[in-house]
Amino acid sequence: MDIAQLFKRREFIAFIALSLVSLFADMTYEGARSVLGAYLRVLEATALVAGVVSVGDLLGYLMRGVGGFLAGFKKSSRVYWALVFGGYAINLFAVPLLAFAGRWEVALGLVLLERVGKGLRTPARDVILSEVTESIGRGKGFGLHELMDQVGAVSGPLIVMWALYSSGGSYHLAFIVLFVPATIALLLLAIAYSSYPTVRAVREAERSTQGAGLPRSFWLFTIGTALLSAGYAHWALAAYSMEATGAARGPVIALLYTIAMLVDAAVALPAGVLYDRFGPATITVTPVLAAATTPMILSGDTGMVMAAAALWGVVMGIYETNMRVVVADLTTPATRAYAYGVYGVVFGVSWTLGNVVLARLLEVAPGAIAPYVVGAELAALAVFVAMLRSWRR
Repeated sequence: MDIAQLFKRREFIAFIALSLVSLFADMTYEGARSVLGAYLRVLEATALVAGVVSVGDLLGYLMRGVGGFLAGFKKSSRVYWALVFGGYAINLFAVPLLAFAGRWEVALGLVLLERVGKGLRTPARDVILSEVTESIGRGKGFGLHELMDQVGAVSGPLIVMWALYSSGGSYHLAFIVLFVPATIALLLLAIAYSSYPTVRAVREAERSTQGAGLPRSFWLFTIGTALLSAGYAHWALAAYSMEATGAARGPVIALLYTIAMLVDAAVALPAGVLYDRFGPATITVTPVLAAATTPMILSGDTGMVMAAAALWGVVMGIYETNMRVVVADLTTPATRAYAYGVYGVVFGVSWTLGNVVLARLLEVAPGAIAPYVVGAELAALAVFVAMLRSWRR
């Protein structure tokens, strides 16, 4: 099928629109997140308050459970799209409203609200994405979607940097500028809806207890993902370690994060193409890479940290692409929203708890980090292999 024919398909138009939505959405909130800590300092927030911002990520993952449950329980295309529109509206416009915060309490509330919006809309959005990418290959579809996502994640901070530089350091103007990509994202979302208003999962929904239709292979995959994330260092912890050990300083840390995001973008589409050819087996490389990444990025050695930043981006690229496709392939349309919600909650909780363990080990027993991580990732690999065997049956 050539490009001209693809653009005649409403599903493909919806897919392109959703991918562009992610580009402009990431441009909006990643742009804000790049200077959020500094902005809170300007508003006279304490270091403790700045640390509470990280709780927003966990809150966002927990809200995925709520969003997935609502989409699966209501079994309505209107509910699916309402969650997507409502989530994006909250997620996007909480960001430029930071320009009018005035107090750190208001700013913190808006930051947490932004994460709530993202969590609510993600399961329903991913179900729709899994449907509109079916004809071109879910791996390629999710890969291109992640590529666009990361283009926004890299360009957003650059836009904010330009706004701050050109305005003499005005955070008010920097956040106001983000109204533009936020508005564009919602307009593109309207195009996606008009192209694909009826969600197929609704038509195929079964009258069954939530979770009853989720197969053993899905639960094995979810357990494996929990083990994987428990040994995968969050960038915030990695950045703390770099600064504390002197392996890298502020500007270099920011540069390494940008490199990681660029690697994520570069890996996403090839990873998706490989998924379409080899299926869920492609995720078995992820725990192997994570087992090397975390000890290296927390090592305090400048050379190892720089290499690990690229590896960190590879792991994130596979997670954001192939892992999401696996959820779709292991479940039926009727249970998919619920599955995405469960998967998001388990991943978020295990990643948070795992990084608490890593942070503690970093303080009291750095030498124990490698054994802990390798143990978690070997266990994840074993569970993924068991998942593949169960799925093939």
